[in-house]
Amino acid sequence: MSIDTVPGRVNRDQLGFRRKFGVLGPSTNTSVQPDFDDLRVPGVTNHYSRIVVDNAKAVSNETFMAGAWEISDNTVDAVKGVLTCAPDYLVMGMSAVTFFGGAEGADAWRRNVEEISGLGVSTGADSVVAALKAYGPGIRKVAFFSPYFPTANAEVKNFLADHGYETVRDIALQCPSWLAIAEVEERRTIDTFKALDGDDVDALIQVGTNISGIRAAAAAELYLGKPVIAINTATYWHALRANGIQDRLMGFGRLMSEF
Repeated sequence: MSIDTVPGRVNRDQLGFRRKFGVLGPSTNTSVQPDFDDLRVPGVTNHYSRIVVDNAKAVSNETFMAGAWEISDNTVDAVKGVLTCAPDYLVMGMSAVTFFGGAEGADAWRRNVEEISGLGVSTGADSVVAALKAYGPGIRKVAFFSPYFPTANAEVKNFLADHGYETVRDIALQCPSWLAIAEVEERRTIDTFKALDGDDVDALIQVGTNISGIRAAAAAELYLGKPVIAINTATYWHALRANGIQDRLMGFGRLMSEF
């Protein structure tokens, strides 16, 4: 299939003549839209649909999980909204709930969105696993950090374990609100990668889409000498490759430039 051809489409969009991506993200998320636009390639356009939520104050495991499920519950309305621009594919710019319930729960969540939309979907959870596989079979032990609370980190560990990856270490930054996640400075991201690293770790991961880690992760790959995956990079990479778009981008790590 030509990358310039979308099955069933009679007329090509002037700017999105290769693919139009419907991007779903919480209304409080200010990082996904600019990150995905930085990763965009010619002929692909991103059309952001906000999952309307309040700026939840996460002060405990319980309040964080309640806020995450609110995002999940409001996703359907955002999906219906973005369908009006006739996207070719959906890209989930929210990650926490895509890990919940292990591999089985993640598959069920994705299938529900696919059934509602009639489109293929890239989720953060699926994309992280695909990225780890792209780096090769030598990746078995990982470490990750998130803006979440420990209960949500446990869900990520469970999901990764279901796919055969052992979490050696993890850090939950416990950001106090959804907006506060975007306020995590690049220096803190870099320092957290360093704190996670060790000879017992094959790859490092950053989850939580409102942290803009696409450049810090690319830099960390250079000075740590091992795969470092930012979830926004992985998710957009997954969407491009799932649609047969093989463009390579420099400056965003090996995932975008080699695989």
